[in-house]
Amino acid sequence: MAKIIKHDLLVLGAGLAGLRAALEASIVSKGALDIGVVSKLQLMRAHSVCAEGGTAAVLRPEEGDSFELHSWDTVKGADFLADQDVVQRFVEMMPAEIRLLDKWGIPWSRRDNGRIDQRPFGGHSFNRAVYAADKTGFFEMQTLYDTLLKYNAVSRYDETFVTSLLVEDGRFAGMTAIDMSTGEFLVFVGKALIMATGGTGRMFGFTTYSHTVTGDGCALAFRAGMPLEDMEFLQFHPTGLVPSGILMTEACRGEGGYLRNNEGERFLTKYAPEKMELAPRDLVSRSIMKEMAQGKGFKGLRGLDFIHLDLTHLGEERIKDRLPLIREIALKFVGVEPITDPIPIRPVAHYSMGGVATDIDGLTPVEGIWAAGEVACVSLHGANRLGSNSTAECLAWGKITGQEATRRCEALKSVPEPSPAMIQAEEDRLFKDILQREGTENHYQIREDLASLMDHNMGVFRDENSIRRALEGILELKERFGKIFIKDKGRIYNSDLVMALELEFMLSNAEVSIRGALARRESRGGHARTDYPKRDDENFLKHTMAYKDGDQIRFEYKPVKITHWHPVERKY
Repeated sequence: MAKIIKHDLLVLGAGLAGLRAALEASIVSKGALDIGVVSKLQLMRAHSVCAEGGTAAVLRPEEGDSFELHSWDTVKGADFLADQDVVQRFVEMMPAEIRLLDKWGIPWSRRDNGRIDQRPFGGHSFNRAVYAADKTGFFEMQTLYDTLLKYNAVSRYDETFVTSLLVEDGRFAGMTAIDMSTGEFLVFVGKALIMATGGTGRMFGFTTYSHTVTGDGCALAFRAGMPLEDMEFLQFHPTGLVPSGILMTEACRGEGGYLRNNEGERFLTKYAPEKMELAPRDLVSRSIMKEMAQGKGFKGLRGLDFIHLDLTHLGEERIKDRLPLIREIALKFVGVEPITDPIPIRPVAHYSMGGVATDIDGLTPVEGIWAAGEVACVSLHGANRLGSNSTAECLAWGKITGQEATRRCEALKSVPEPSPAMIQAEEDRLFKDILQREGTENHYQIREDLASLMDHNMGVFRDENSIRRALEGILELKERFGKIFIKDKGRIYNSDLVMALELEFMLSNAEVSIRGALARRESRGGHARTDYPKRDDENFLKHTMAYKDGDQIRFEYKPVKITHWHPVERKY
């Protein structure tokens, strides 16, 4: 029998967006709202703690920054696929968020005069990335968590793996989950749900994502009938540490780091002469790949050629003060002292611009379900996200969705409950079907094969042939998944079962991404096709909308919201 757990508001995910949403709901309701925060991890283990470089906000209009400038940088950086009403709301919200975190006690890095410092980031025309050394996400998470502890109405469900969203008559009815510590089957019911489960990038092998970032929220929403938007747009960060893929933050270049090929040349002079290393990520990543294709990279293990991230000219004091984590990682993982030697890097899968389709308030097409942070596509980032806009988005839409969901919870008198048949069907799927499978396919091997497939065919550059290979491969992997075996038949901490369910999520997300990429016959932002190298505004200035239609995927499109700037050629 399933255990029913009731709350007014449910928050799925405990990263930056999830904690900010739970905190805002607590503030707005003055602690009166009964909130349940559900996470498959222990609190403070969310991938948000890995965010390093900064959080964008306009803090110095007297020095030349402005909302209009931040908006323009974001829209241009997005290759004109961002919804401009969303961008405007975002930039106007962020200064207050930065000051609020300051009030709550975050240790922002400071100027000598005590004011909050800001560093340059790629694609921004003003130094507007607020930071806490190179551990910004960690300190933001810690600050939100510490502040949330003031409110007794928040219940935590750590190590609780959600397996399905229950939707009835177009509204939220609950979600099913496994308590990993006991193996108990749970059903959470509430008046509203805020999804804040992060991105999809673990379907790649060479990636900055933590192993737990398997796109659960996107796949859960898709299975429950919600559309996914712009899933073909996956950002490759220019500087992933070779061979692990660990992020070498953009702050390295924001502090003045250089990118050099094997001839010692700062090659960005050829690709982005005005911005150089601080051009947007999609442009810098493509430039690096072109240099390596011309034989100007260094040979690495497992075919991972690389170029150099050179910080040596910054000096010991600046590196230890501004980039202590980067130095620690370089020393520990590749034995490189960045004070004296360059760091081996190459582009790495880093961020999902696409996600669950929402309106400007983060509301999905299902009544009672909101989405915030990387799982959502509002669309703020369009085809390419600017660095330091992601942690900012989590804070902004954590706040917005917290407010909106609280209003719904206060308006509804009772908590709706899902039908027993839906609950039983999911319990049977998990424990009578998947857990009992005795097939011949090893799902860990399928996971490795998926990562290899995506790395080789859906990388920085793609074309018709590589995308079709990826599609053929994903269909084969889905067929193999139907024949897996689960060795561990127990219920307590069954990571074997959980990883199989995560793989199912990743396969679903990968197929949507691949099919969307095949249909988009242009190059825009993070989607670069060598067979269609130019941006095509006439045919593709629109958002891709993927719907689950039985066992098939149906695609529709919706227009980009343009309020101010029409597309122009994108130069840096």
